[in-house]
Amino acid sequence: MSSVNDILTVIQQHRIRFVRFIWCDNANVIRAKAVRTTFIQDYLDGDGVGIAAAQQALPVMYDALSPGSGLTPAGEAHMRADWSTFAPLPYAAGHARVLTDIYDGDRPWVHCPRSFLRRMIARAADHGLQVFAAFENEFSLLRPSESGPQPFDTTVFCQTWALDQAAPIINAITDALEAQGLQVEMTYPESGPGQFELPVRYADALRAADNQIVFRETVKAVAHQHGALASFVPKIYPDKAGNGAHLHFSLQRDGRSLVVEPERPHQLTAEMRAFMAGILHHLPALMALTTPSTNSFKRIRPRFWSGAYTCWGIGNREAALRAPQPSAGRPITNIELKTSDATANPYLALGALIAAGLDGIERGLALGDPVDGDPADLSDEERHKRGIQQLPSALGEAIAALERDDVLLDALGSSLAQSYLAVRRAEWEAMRTMSHDEEVRLLLERY
Repeated sequence: MSSVNDILTVIQQHRIRFVRFIWCDNANVIRAKAVRTTFIQDYLDGDGVGIAAAQQALPVMYDALSPGSGLTPAGEAHMRADWSTFAPLPYAAGHARVLTDIYDGDRPWVHCPRSFLRRMIARAADHGLQVFAAFENEFSLLRPSESGPQPFDTTVFCQTWALDQAAPIINAITDALEAQGLQVEMTYPESGPGQFELPVRYADALRAADNQIVFRETVKAVAHQHGALASFVPKIYPDKAGNGAHLHFSLQRDGRSLVVEPERPHQLTAEMRAFMAGILHHLPALMALTTPSTNSFKRIRPRFWSGAYTCWGIGNREAALRAPQPSAGRPITNIELKTSDATANPYLALGALIAAGLDGIERGLALGDPVDGDPADLSDEERHKRGIQQLPSALGEAIAALERDDVLLDALGSSLAQSYLAVRRAEWEAMRTMSHDEEVRLLLERY
């Protein structure tokens, strides 16, 4: 929205009763406080909506402080609306939403994930770089039943019968997303029971992370309206395909793509190669931000097309970083990080990816050769020779890697790093011994 008058006009036209001020915490739980529009004028230019500072220390399991977070029940921060993100909610009559930055007085709060991404975007701009991105989500549609939620269908990959059954829900989700400014590219049934993929178009880095919040909220709400449950939990069924949120990204300078050489559309630029090398170098630690739940690591396994090794490839779905297979006359336009899912706070995940990539550029890290086949088929000796290692197989290992990664810790800042790690440690300690069914029951409606 371009002005206060525009916002007030939309509120009146759509008969908005409540405006949800939305934030996403360190556990990637999307939360909101809804302001009655009778009083919205007080929040258009004021300090914003207050929240307890301790909110950023809550793990996914319950509303209680994670030990060692540095946050206490004392203190308050304030959500300031980014009114450019204001939109009526097509799935909740009388409600609108606005995404927020969290402030401590007149300064961005050190624990605010969205402010962290803003800092990393500014750091990229210091290099003359603009980052574009999109989260490519997979999610599961479930039907409620007395014995617990059941998959919407049991079809195989891209079977049209799955689309026939889910068409009313997919159509309604698409309409609701497009009403909020997200452009849906396609949809198709994935391999898992009731599993669908619904890619949306890329945007600048901040908007891409905002879009991920909007996407998750919309899919879950619209599915509920149709009597279904939509969940982004990475591994609902232990023996079936899991849900990723592959993170696609590209670099530009002065409006021109830096992904490939202008005269060689299939040749990555030196800067893109160094950026990718930085991501691979930091990926064991980065996973604590891009695949940050205990459940995430049940998806990240060799031979499951999930990116379980520190390697890259062209059209290789077993590589953690994948350059889409180019075709005649069509250049490589973006790079995909497969080691990512929707339990990740998108501001933290994308911001940390940028920090890792910039470290690769600053240090001139070498990318190495692409892997053509399955890295699991290489011998230990060959993987060692090529600098390929298997990624952490449990959240505890990724947390330990992040604790040792000075580059990512410095990017987060000491306060945000402390509160974030405290949340993830609390989740690891509480959930590491849970049965799979117990873990899924806990997370099913959180994500």
